[in-house]
Amino acid sequence: MTLLYLTKRNIKLFFKDKGLFITSLITPLIILFLYLAFLKDIYLNSFESGIIEGLISSGMNKEEAMALINSDAEIRNIINGVICAQLVSSVLAVSCISISFSANLMMVQDKVTGAIKDISIAPVKKSTIALSYYLGTFLVALIICLVTTAIGLVYMALTNWYLTFSDCLFMVLDVILLVLFGTALSSVVCYPLSTEGQISAVTAIISAGYGFICGAYMPISSFSDTLQKVILFLPGTYGTSIIRNVTMGGAFRAMENHNILKNFVPSMKESIDCKLYFFDNEVSLTAMHIIVSVSIIALILIYIIMTKTNKKRKSVN
Repeated sequence: MTLLYLTKRNIKLFFKDKGLFITSLITPLIILFLYLAFLKDIYLNSFESGIIEGLISSGMNKEEAMALINSDAEIRNIINGVICAQLVSSVLAVSCISISFSANLMMVQDKVTGAIKDISIAPVKKSTIALSYYLGTFLVALIICLVTTAIGLVYMALTNWYLTFSDCLFMVLDVILLVLFGTALSSVVCYPLSTEGQISAVTAIISAGYGFICGAYMPISSFSDTLQKVILFLPGTYGTSIIRNVTMGGAFRAMENHNILKNFVPSMKESIDCKLYFFDNEVSLTAMHIIVSVSIIALILIYIIMTKTNKKRKSVN
């Protein structure tokens, strides 16, 4: 009951702060808008150029290839569907992590206001308090990310819809997985922080930089070989690939069912990181889920160790 009460308290305090809630909800929408405004045309031109080059290599001249793409309505629809799904997957990959950091603000605010001292005086285990922060952060971030997922699905439906019901279901499950990862990561990073300025700075850094190092903003293939190898050691990279595979699955199937576009599916998957290679060995989708799941468990264990170590230090002092 105590755990439930503390968790509900953390959730209520977060949603009570309308500015924080609205900011957290608007953030993924801003990211989506920026993608549409600045990156959609880049993705579209890159994809079309790849198809044109492939058609030219197969014996068609450039004018014929361009005319085919521009005149075939089905090809245009599939291309738009691929780009739309890529944009949505990128937004979700970043939002699940950045929103988790924003949701973890309650843990730092309690230190700033001194509320944590009042809670600690009560006959409540420190582990219960730590777990309540984790669960509260997870549930808050999950609610906002599910709203973001719904908005993404609406956008895909209004553009070009190729998803099945099972795709949508797995998409939600993968969002839950990424929110678990984001919550575990933010709990470890935010636990030592003690001021709102620190958490704001960390959140800003994560929001700005995470999309690059996880391959959401730019495909990993566009980085240098050395940087690619480093990035492939980060579990967030596989989280991005997981959500990208399920979000773009319907569009890829549409490509595979098309007489011309089916030949471009393998290269397309590699170019946008749906297929990842760890030292030239392909990482299966199952292996990606295992990597992210193990990372979540490892981060939670680190969080538990941090809370117990802090408790021992306080008892010594």
